[in-house]
Amino acid sequence: MRASDILIEAIKGFEGFRAEAYKCPAGVWTIGYGHTGGVKKGQRVSPARAEVLLLADLRSAEESVSKLGVARTQGQYDALVDITYNCGDMSKSTLVRKIREGAGKDEITKEFMRWVHSDGKVLPGLIKRRAWDADRFFQ
Repeated sequence: MRASDILIEAIKGFEGFRAEAYKCPAGVWTIGYGHTGGVKKGQRVSPARAEVLLLADLRSAEESVSKLGVARTQGQYDALVDITYNCGDMSKSTLVRKIREGAGKDEITKEFMRWVHSDGKVLPGLIKRRAWDADRFFQ
């Protein structure tokens, strides 16, 4: 599987486009649609280049999710790619363990909703994003 156009558009909406490098709430230099690799203060990017970076970054998240072997539907795959793109490797997370155990919707949704913190603070944008992930997982 690959990230769907639905997911790509959702990520663009969640991340927003930023042409100039900025520090995200976790203090990491970020640019474009959430790209963090090698970003430096003062760096700029065009929308077209930002999309190229997003798609390249998604490949890494896709590979990670594919290795998990738990996504059976496009919705599950998209949700797990998004949380991986946003939070990093999920292979040792309780979320993935619960999916493997066959947990129900309420339990899996609860696990998605645990990933709403940045630098120890709950962020409204992450609440909205994890709710999207949980909904997408069950589509």
